[in-house]
Amino acid sequence: MTPAEVSAKLRSLPNLEAALAFWLLVAGGVVAGEPFRQLKGREITSKISGMEFTDEVHFAEVFKPDGSLAIISMGARKTGRWRVSRDELCLSEPGDEERCYGVWMSGQKIELRQPGLDITEEGILQKPQRRQ
Repeated sequence: MTPAEVSAKLRSLPNLEAALAFWLLVAGGVVAGEPFRQLKGREITSKISGMEFTDEVHFAEVFKPDGSLAIISMGARKTGRWRVSRDELCLSEPGDEERCYGVWMSGQKIELRQPGLDITEEGILQKPQRRQ
């Protein structure tokens, strides 16, 4: 439905129905949320330091302020390091090569995007949760 069709439909509804339709449209815009935007340099550090990046099922990574990284992946615990270089978040785990990502956020949602690849790591950024 085009905006003009929506407007015409709203004008044809009784006042109560029009008000309800208006608030549903407004609420729909709020639920849709803000668009993703890329974080830069120090903004990456300020957003993720002390926070947890998780998909709430398979993994959780806690970005400790000292640059260490506590990782829980599929129930296994390991450690790594994190740092910000230019406008990228760089992660390393013992035995693996360092990987650097562009960081994109929309509200609590976060995406780590590797330049040149169409694959993203998606999740939310939250205060660290207690896990067994």
